[in-house]
Amino acid sequence: MAKKDLRSDRVSETPATQFLKAHQADFTEHPYEYLEHGGAQHSAQVLGWDSFQVVKTLIMEDQDAKPLVVLMHGNRKVSTKNLARQIGAKSVAPCAPETANRHSGYLVGGTSPFATRKTMPIYVESSILEIPKILINGGRRGYLVGIAPELLVALLGAKAVQCALEE
Repeated sequence: MAKKDLRSDRVSETPATQFLKAHQADFTEHPYEYLEHGGAQHSAQVLGWDSFQVVKTLIMEDQDAKPLVVLMHGNRKVSTKNLARQIGAKSVAPCAPETANRHSGYLVGGTSPFATRKTMPIYVESSILEIPKILINGGRRGYLVGIAPELLVALLGAKAVQCALEE
């Protein structure tokens, strides 16, 4: 007998959603049609959200190749110079996609800050913490979760920084 397509608005669990459930965190699920290189701007448009409220998870590394996570508004870039200065690093740069995948355990485009393979320091653009609700990757391409941004600090120990640049 052929299997029925049971697709709905529910997405199968990811390490990120398992983490959120284990911590009894309130979240909503927002699946969308993934577009290669579409980024946060695309997901915001498809889901009808402001890209300022869609947070991208970026895996970067310092001058010693130590990985770190930066959470940034979907319509902003990271000033690596400002970030480095604020975290006491000589320099910070984005990781190559393969390196980012290895550090996080997620594919680029589906990177969540929750339940990463390696424990990494997490930095969040401070203005993200002022938004009532954000969308952030839920651990799979084409899948965001809606959360209160204070969970980033409460569950991940994210440290606020100011390193946003207009795109």
